[in-house]
Amino acid sequence: MHFLRSLGALVLLTVSLLAGTPPKGERVLVTAHSFHIFTAQRLAPLAKAAGIEGHELVAAQMIGGSKVIQHWNLPDDKQKAKPLLTEGKVDVMTMSPHVYLPDEGINNFVELGAKHNPKMRFLVQHSWMPWDGWEGTDKITKPEDRDGRSLDIVRAANLKWRATLEAQIKGLNQKLGRDAVFITPVGDAVIKLRELITAGKAPGLTKQTDLFTDLIGHGKEPILALATYCNFACIYKVSPVGLKVPNAALDKLSPELDPLLRQIAWDTVTNYAPSGVKAAK
Repeated sequence: MHFLRSLGALVLLTVSLLAGTPPKGERVLVTAHSFHIFTAQRLAPLAKAAGIEGHELVAAQMIGGSKVIQHWNLPDDKQKAKPLLTEGKVDVMTMSPHVYLPDEGINNFVELGAKHNPKMRFLVQHSWMPWDGWEGTDKITKPEDRDGRSLDIVRAANLKWRATLEAQIKGLNQKLGRDAVFITPVGDAVIKLRELITAGKAPGLTKQTDLFTDLIGHGKEPILALATYCNFACIYKVSPVGLKVPNAALDKLSPELDPLLRQIAWDTVTNYAPSGVKAAK
């Protein structure tokens, strides 16, 4: 009996230690347009702050305003992604489609990557809506239109884009026979931040145009940080809350804003099943 009690105590101690052990670093390949490429260089400081060793950005491939299929169709002399996937040198690949879905580029990269690394994961960023609406029908015509625009319009466009992406990702996972492809819900996180601005609860932010640099919707620092936190959480399944990574740009707005963005990111990711991330109990 004494032996069993000792064994039980050892098991509990081991589980406790493992629960606090940082995950291993991943070899990350980023393929992106301008709503995603900035995350590539911002992941390493977060990984370091979380005690994650071995994080590596193996490559970042950028095409402005791109669909994923454009990355797939790059000529060999400009192609970074395909050789790395073929050589099995990637653990996690991130992609950022445009609103034009389904995007065959996602399917092609998943098929190639999974063939050469059966344990590989793929993260597809669901971005915030360009032009604040579904393209061609309800997009804004002036940047300042965002300040008077009903968020109901933006929510509807966001949900339409997300649902279309979810259908493609579900089909891919069924074809693979495992959950290998996940969605990073940046668009949902941005909606939450915009709702807080409307409610007067986002420190340092007073209007919707505080988030964007132009008509299309390129993000200012609050959105860049928020998107990075979402991607980090999805790659490592670790909360960005409390990690000691200074951000002077956000502190200029308000030192209370950065912790809020981290919490929004973690709450959004862990409450969205297709992200593959669950909050620790």
